[in-house]
Amino acid sequence: MKITLICVGKIKEDFYRKAVSEYVKRLGRYCRLEMIEVADEKTPDHIGSAEEELIKEKEAARILKFIKEDAYVFTLEIQGKNPDSVSFANQLNQLAVQGKSHITFVIGGSLGLHKSVSKAANQAISFSNMTFPHQLMRVILLEQIYRGYRINKGEPYHK
Repeated sequence: MKITLICVGKIKEDFYRKAVSEYVKRLGRYCRLEMIEVADEKTPDHIGSAEEELIKEKEAARILKFIKEDAYVFTLEIQGKNPDSVSFANQLNQLAVQGKSHITFVIGGSLGLHKSVSKAANQAISFSNMTFPHQLMRVILLEQIYRGYRINKGEPYHK
């Protein structure tokens, strides 16, 4: 199975980079992992909704270039389905059983995703109704993918 993460922005803090690196290493025994970072737009304080939409549109154009036609695409969005870890693991397993060999996850920038990216997805998922920094969300997503593989293999993992 190939898993691609398309993320807006670079990870700036070293502690996030270390956490991402650790999960990339752990996932190496379960899947081929590709991480794609697309440039984020500068977001000035106190901008209007039209400017926000323009920023999301520019980021969307960068994201959409990397979404492959054969991939099953998850977007991370607050209004998406909110699975528990076991349900998420089961869905990853079901996709593999159905012959989906490429899964893509998309994490947007600080303003979220443009509707064109949401429309390109097969499913929107949410890990919480709370808002998280997109750098931290990358770590949380990788941990949940790793947890999903451990669950599906019947391997122990802390609860």
